Parts: sequence; C-alpha cells; structure tokens
Amino acid sequence: MTQPVLPPFLPGLELSRRFYREAVRPLLAERCPGLAHSAGLIGFGSDVIGCDTPMSRDHMWGPRLVLLLAEADFAEKRAAVDSALRRGLPHTFLGYPVDFGRPDGSGVRIMAAGQSGEVEHLVEISTIPAYFDRELGAGRWQSPGPADWLTFSEQRLLSLTSGGVWRDDLGLAQIRARLAYYPHQVWLYLLACQWSQIGQEEPFVGRTGQNGDEIGSRLIAARLAGSAMRLAFLLERRYAPYSKWFGTHFQRLAIAPQLGPHLAAALCAGDWQERQAGLCAAYELLAEQHNALGLTEPVETQCSLFHGRPFQVIHADEIAARLQAAIQDETMRGWGLWGSVNQFSPSTDLLEDAAGLGRLRGFYGKGEYN
Repeated sequence: MTQPVLPPFLPGLELSRRFYREAVRPLLAERCPGLAHSAGLIGFGSDVIGCDTPMSRDHMWGPRLVLLLAEADFAEKRAAVDSALRRGLPHTFLGYPVDFGRPDGSGVRIMAAGQSGEVEHLVEISTIPAYFDRELGAGRWQSPGPADWLTFSEQRLLSLTSGGVWRDDLGLAQIRARLAYYPHQVWLYLLACQWSQIGQEEPFVGRTGQNGDEIGSRLIAARLAGSAMRLAFLLERRYAPYSKWFGTHFQRLAIAPQLGPHLAAALCAGDWQERQAGLCAAYELLAEQHNALGLTEPVETQCSLFHGRPFQVIHADEIAARLQAAIQDETMRGWGLWGSVNQFSPSTDLLEDAAGLGRLRGFYGKGEYN
C-alpha cells in the first residue's frame, strides 16, 4: 500500500454517514440479507465530536464506522460480514481510501491506497454489550449508580453520546439516551465539587501576586479559569472533552460569548489586580447562571472581600455548601466534595483505562442512585 493523495476535506461524520448509506448498507443488503444491526460513528475520534480538520486525516480517520450485531448472531455471522466487507467494498470512496494500513504499536491505523485484493477496512464489528463493556467497563453502563457515573471518563461519555447513528435495529439510540447526561443528584454533586474547587484557590491569585510571586499568581489564575470553564459545561449540562478540544467545545456553550472575554482578560493580565478583576467578572456571571437554574436559594452574585483581606472572591465555598445541602441521596450527601475522576485527575492513562476507573468505585462507597 502507498500513501494516498487526498481529495478536499469532508467532515468525518458526513463521510461516515455517506459511506454507510452508499457503500456498506447496499453491500450488506446484497450479501447478508435480513441482517439485524446498528451502525454509526461513535467512540474515539475528533470526527465524532465535530472537531476534525484536514490535519485529522493523518490517523484513525477516513471512511469508517462501528457495526454492531445482535449477540445471538455475532459468533455465527461476524466472519461472513467481515468477508463481505473485505471482498465487496470499493478501494476508494468519494476519493478517500477505504483501505487502512496495519496498526502500529498503539493500535493506530492510517489510510493507505490499496489497488487490488481484499479491502483492509476500518469497520469495527462488535455487539452492543461488548462495545460498551470495553468503553465504560464490564456491565457498568447498564444501570450505573453514583459511583459509576463519577468514575466514567467524561470524554468517553461525550464520545459515546456524540457522532451519529445511521441505522438502529438493536436499540443503540436508547442506550445513548440513557447516557446522555448525569442524573440530577450526580449533577448537583458535581456542581458542588466544581464550586468548591474554585473556592479553594480564589483568594490566592491576589495573595501570591501581592507577595511578588507573579508566576504563582498566573498559574493559579490559569487553573481557576479552567475550573470556571468546566463549571460552565456543568451549568449547561454538557459533557466536556479532554484538553485538546476543551476550549473548542467551550466556545460552543451559550455562555461563552459573555464568559470567554473575562477569562481571556484574566489570562492575559499584566498584574494580579487585573487578573483578579477578570476572574471576578467570570465568577459573577456564573453565579447569575446558577441562580437562573433555581437549584438552591439565590446566592450572592457580587464579589466581596475575603475575610477582610484585600482580595475579591465570590465565596464559592458557600455556593458549594448550598448545592451539597440540596442533594437528596443520603449516601452522596455524606461524601466529601472530592469530585469525579475528571475533576481530580487530568491523567490520560487513568481516564482512558475503563477497567482501572471501575476499581475506583470503592473510593466512593457502595451507594446506588435510583
């Protein structure tokens, strides 16, 4: 196989939709008539969450999809389905290679121009239980309790509920709907934890700056800006992606046109006073959004002095306490404001390890959410 010359860019989600409808679906109808299946583009990839660009085409991108068979059919029909795809798919589709090279040591495959023989396609053939067990942990996705929700990777939840479904004989859409967002009690807990994270550091931008630690002040301000952005995702009930696409998806939030300039001002500020002013404007906007949701009694939306010191804060710890008091689940009310795995760890190695995340459930105890 040789490296292909690629046509003008087409978003991967649209490419996948057309690949299924114009190439895969007719082929299955001809060679595997009556085959019950669900198909779509979900899971990994910038194309799934609408962030792909021409650069994305250099790995794990192209005419691809996930093809899910019924469990009862999988053992008997998987090989026949794979053979039909290998022998019946074209080597190119809309100018893009349908062949992919062998996976590298990390499992990454790249489009490669195939000329003849069987097509080395990137159609993943699985079943719904096997696919979701791999992505979220064995059995955890079927009736998740609070500890499950808090130890699911948020990026995984986003990728599994984004993308598109091109055919659904097996109930894939129903599973995606159940995972569409955190249950109300878990959401309240996550909001409380996010406000708490802000409360832990909000006076330190000024304290470090006043002490001449400009680098420390900038670092804390950047961390608080990230916390404010994550809070914005929570307030709008939207899953946040991992760091590469975090800012891109933030720009898609309804609050971003108002909130973004304040955060940018804080990040670009030349001194701690300007930095504090930008962050306070952001906190005040977020507090107003909190009040608009009616989750607790109204909170103060104006920053004020931190215990008489010359540092302006929103007193985020008080907002966190009100949210924690609003949680009805007794088990969850007894938890500390530790947050979800995404709130207390940025480790990709952890957040991409579904089995490892499952072992962290014990950190929260055994409380179940109904």
